[in-house]
Amino acid sequence: MKLAVVFILAAIPICCYASSSGCSMLDNIIESTIDPAVSVEDYHATIDEATTLPYHKGAVTKFKQCFLDQSNETLQNVQVMVVIIDFPFFCII
Repeated sequence: MKLAVVFILAAIPICCYASSSGCSMLDNIIESTIDPAVSVEDYHATIDEATTLPYHKGAVTKFKQCFLDQSNETLQNVQVMVVIIDFPFFCII
């Protein structure tokens, strides 16, 4: 199961080569992953429209459930981390 989650994480950047500022599909997937208001069924719909190959629904469900189990503070920290990763020039001082 861990290997399936790793493949999901590895496949997300392949869906769209550009970074967060240029790929709305990737932005939508990341936002849906972090957003606690998005249900697992809606998340499956988001992933399904972004993939051309079948994916393991159990792994995607567990991946989303990991984010649903987190506190709002943790989810906000993840959003900050995503911004830092997408715009690394903020870290250069």
